[in-house]
Amino acid sequence: MRVKQMLRKCLLLVVLASSLVLVCEGSDGDQRPRYRECVKGCEQTGCVDGQCYNSCNFQVNVDLEGNILPKKAQINSPHEKFLKEPLYLRWKKWDCISECRYQCMLREEADSEVPVKYHGKWPFVRIFSLQEPASVAFSVLNLLVHFQGFSSFLVLLYYKLPSRAKGPFYEYVGLWTIYGLLSMNSWIWSTVFHSRDMTFTEMLDYSSAIALIGYSLMLAIIRTGNLRSEAARVMVAAPIIAFITTHILYLNLYKFDYGLNMIVCVVIGVAQLLIWSTWGFITRHPARFKLCTVVFGAAFAMLLEVFDFPPLWGIFDAHAIWHGATLPITYLWWSFIKDDAIYRTEMLVKKNLTSSGSFSEAETRKTQ
Repeated sequence: MRVKQMLRKCLLLVVLASSLVLVCEGSDGDQRPRYRECVKGCEQTGCVDGQCYNSCNFQVNVDLEGNILPKKAQINSPHEKFLKEPLYLRWKKWDCISECRYQCMLREEADSEVPVKYHGKWPFVRIFSLQEPASVAFSVLNLLVHFQGFSSFLVLLYYKLPSRAKGPFYEYVGLWTIYGLLSMNSWIWSTVFHSRDMTFTEMLDYSSAIALIGYSLMLAIIRTGNLRSEAARVMVAAPIIAFITTHILYLNLYKFDYGLNMIVCVVIGVAQLLIWSTWGFITRHPARFKLCTVVFGAAFAMLLEVFDFPPLWGIFDAHAIWHGATLPITYLWWSFIKDDAIYRTEMLVKKNLTSSGSFSEAETRKTQ
């Protein structure tokens, strides 16, 4: 009875968290007339309130004070010098439209009491040319935690636990290896995207995240269902891979629909939480409490994506804190994966020893 009650509470928490996931992409800031006029003027002159930026490339060149240069002097324009800089130097700087939007946003926020979003993003303060410094830092830390967990998982399987001639006893080592690689790839592109929001970095970040979420659902079904035959795994993997591939192609080649992508990610994410939480409460797995802690933590962390708020000190917004909240969850998750590998290996080794003992006893009887 207690197990059933705990299961109901866990499922209720997951469903509640999923029902609260709403997308609020209000961008009031970029609709303000004063901001739009500022950006338009900056795109034409490359200057905001007397401060000009070398990254702008105009049909009519201007000097650093915003004065139009005569044709003979346009060759020595500072903007032309910027375009001749090496790519590794230009990467640290921002293009004209991004710089204009950023400077006009700062000017608008200086006269505003309540922060608002601009082009779907909160007004962040750049640090070392990083657009969202807190999200970048937490993305890097998540990458390191995944790397540590993945590498320790491989060391455990190949150097510490007993293995057979063809490899480890653990049946899911290949699946978790792919998961580790996809996770690190996803956090790499998350770091790049939050450093510099561009079209191709956004596509790579979203595509890698969707691929990881879809693969995680496939892995959850295979592990909780204890599917060991190749035919059963293919039956689970084929429709999921087909759907995720179609979704990624749709976003990148047809229409980048943020609302549709959010719905897909939430549905798949909640499905995973339901699968793992149900399995965790009905199984006798020795690490089931660790698994349930991960599920509860992931459900609560999801709420940070719902209750969005402006960045504290222009750095820490809800999304950045969500990235930070995933750090202990990720560490605990890899700990559960390693416990699962130990548990399954011990079971299979004991089973092999028992079957080998029975076989030897039968052979002895035949020879007597």
